[in-house]
Formats: sequence, C-alpha cells, structure tokens
Amino acid sequence: MSRAKQPKVEDLLQAGVHFGHQIRRWHPKMEPYIFGVKKNIHIIDLEQTEKLLKDASDYLFEIAKKGGQIIFVGTKKQAREVIELEAKRSGALYVTERWIGGTITNFKVIKKNIDKLVTFMKRREEGDLEKYTKKERLLIDREIEKLQRNIGGIVPLKGSPEVVVVVDAKREKTAVRESNRAGVPVVALIDTNSDPTGITHVIPGNDDAIKSIATILKVLGDAIEEGYKEFAKLAEEKKEALQKAEALKAEVAAKEAAELATAVKVTSAEAPRSTEAQPEIHAEILEEALAKVGEVEKAPKVKVEKTTKKKIKIKE
Repeated sequence: MSRAKQPKVEDLLQAGVHFGHQIRRWHPKMEPYIFGVKKNIHIIDLEQTEKLLKDASDYLFEIAKKGGQIIFVGTKKQAREVIELEAKRSGALYVTERWIGGTITNFKVIKKNIDKLVTFMKRREEGDLEKYTKKERLLIDREIEKLQRNIGGIVPLKGSPEVVVVVDAKREKTAVRESNRAGVPVVALIDTNSDPTGITHVIPGNDDAIKSIATILKVLGDAIEEGYKEFAKLAEEKKEALQKAEALKAEVAAKEAAELATAVKVTSAEAPRSTEAQPEIHAEILEEALAKVGEVEKAPKVKVEKTTKKKIKIKE
C-alpha cells in the first residue's frame, strides 16, 4: 500500500476535479460517478473520486514495487507538460505526442525505431556525424527530432508495459483499445463524456483543466516513485544478501581446505613411526609362533595300531 499523501474531497474541489461536461455530452455509463447537475453541467462525485484515486495509486505502487514498466499517455495540449514532468520524476515512461499503433502489439517494429534513435544519439554525441555534409547532417537531425518526439519517452521500454495510465480515455481510445487487446491493464482519468468500458481503474474527474490533471497525476506519480524506490531497495538488499552468501561459501571452502591440509600434514608426520613399528610387530608374531611349535614337540607321541577286532587302539 502506498504511503503517498492522498488529497481529500476539499483538495479535489479546489482543483476543480468535480467539473464534468455539459449534460448533452455525457456518456450514460458514467452515470454511477455523477453527483448531480449544476447550470447544465454534470458534477462528479468527489467521494468516489477520492476512493478510486487511492485504489489506483495503491495499484500503481504495487506494480512499481515489482519493477514493472508504466506508461503515461496524454496527447492533449494541457496534459503534455504535466505528464512528461510526472513521468520523469517518478521513473515512468510517457507518450505526449501521437500514440503509435503497435506500440504494444507490434513492439518489434517500435524497438527498431528505438534502437535507431539510440544509435543516432550516440553517434552525434561522439561526433561521428561530422563526416557527413551539412545537408546530410540536417536530414539526420530532423530524423532524430522526429523520433524523439514520437518515441523519446518510451526509449527504455523492454516490451509490453505492465500498465498504461491515460488522461482522457475518449481522446486516447487507440491506446486503450490496443492495451485491452494485449491484456494490459489501464488506469484512466475519465470525464463525464467518456466510456469507462475497458478501463481497469477508473478515476472520475475533470480531464480538461490543467490543475485537475496535475492534482491527479501528482498522486499517481508519488505512488509510482515510492514503488520504484522500494524496488531499488529490495534489489540492493537481495544483492547484499547474495554477496554475503558468496563470502560465507568462500569462507567455509577455505576452512575445509585448511582442515584438509592439516590432516594431510599430520598423516605424513605419523607415517615413519608406523613404519618403524612394523619390525617389532613381526618379531612378536614370529616368537609366538615358535613357542607354539616347541609345545607341539614336547607333547607325548601317539601311535595308532589295528586290533584284531578292527578297532583302533592307542598306545603311548
């Protein structure tokens, strides 16, 4: 569970999160999240917003805690700057221009463009582009600028993201559809004119006002940042534990080797004494054997004769 500070209803009210669209522009599936109508404008139920925002931030915290990649998506003018700011601050990825179809479902093609951008950037930093003519460098710079604009925010992407965070699900329907098709969960700030179908975590609120967007995204960004810090901490602890285990293993191996060396040394030292003791042992055995032979010679001799009755008679 995220420990990030959660805004209260009063904070959401001051940020204008409660303002929806005109009633003629509403989407019927948003009815459960509407508090009422004022001056022909739907008012969003901020108590639900408060609860659902907490649920969404806890969810994103758990994803980040496991090291999952998260993409913020928002291409409307008033959302771009806030999204880029919160994504960079929290360690998430972002798309603020056009969502390129296949970003998730056809990542191989996107990866080629990412690699192309990374290569161009590296060559430019190393001064490798200086060998081209001025016109060629201009064309390359334009290509770099285009790639940065379209995919610059997702360069670290390794594959399908764990979750996509959307501002204005209606405008970003392509990203939502592709995420649904790929089975990627979607967290979205949704106004009264949007269809919440396909959204895993709905955050009902004003998705047009900069202050409203900034308030919601700050909470989500804080949760993600906290999660990634926890992930880094756990990774460091795991690394330290592994190093300690390796050190202990090496220590045990060294101890066993030392004990073995000592045992071999002791055995080598005792070996000559054992060899010297061999003649004494053999002499004792020989003396014992000769004594037994002497006893046999001193014993009375026995003669065996046959009797007439074919019985054996023993005479001394």
